Amino acid sequence: MTANNHRYERKFVVDELESIEIEQIIKQHPAMFTEIFSQRIINNIYLDTPNLTFYFDNNIGRTHRKKIRIRWYGEPFGKIQKPTLEFKLKTGAVGDKLSFRMAAFDFDNTFSRNTLVELIGRSDLPKWVEEELLVLNPFLLNRYSRKYFRTADKNFRLTIDNNLSYTAISRNNSYFLKRKIDYQNSIVELKYSCDKDDKANTVSNKLPFRLTKSSKYVNGIESFYKNLAV
Repeated sequence: MTANNHRYERKFVVDELESIEIEQIIKQHPAMFTEIFSQRIINNIYLDTPNLTFYFDNNIGRTHRKKIRIRWYGEPFGKIQKPTLEFKLKTGAVGDKLSFRMAAFDFDNTFSRNTLVELIGRSDLPKWVEEELLVLNPFLLNRYSRKYFRTADKNFRLTIDNNLSYTAISRNNSYFLKRKIDYQNSIVELKYSCDKDDKANTVSNKLPFRLTKSSKYVNGIESFYKNLAV
């Protein structure tokens, strides 16, 4: 298991600029952002309770909320060699993340709750994690391209996500439902440790983007399940 330090995240939705234009703005920022990793494709399977407890908690902004997902990089289908289970935890505006390595598995459009249960059994996970996962269902496959940047003083990280796609996973059957692709919106996330919060406004205010509480999981669920009531 690995755990990240507590941190803040500020998210911005950009819907009027091409990705190259967003990058130019980032690179011209006074904090001197530079790219730190190669661009890569991120895939997430989001898990939730049968009645979507995590979705509702995140949608209404409960003080204590979480998301649970299986993440990997590269191609979405085939043999997934290095999947990671992630618990994203939020208390107010402060976030943390717990990560656990999972066993390799084959991923295709027959992935279901039964597949998930079998994967849990083959993975070397703490008992409390197994118990929590066994009452969850896979609801959403989310995929996007991500670029990574960091300020010259290394205190702030920034990511740009685009070409977002969402695929609903059936609650009761082992097949995928509809898929939706969002070519219009890009998501910019500014990430920093809690002890840098006093400097965050200086960095954030120089980003000419719309601050939002956007959640890819919430947006994905709402794009398929229109009649959810909060």
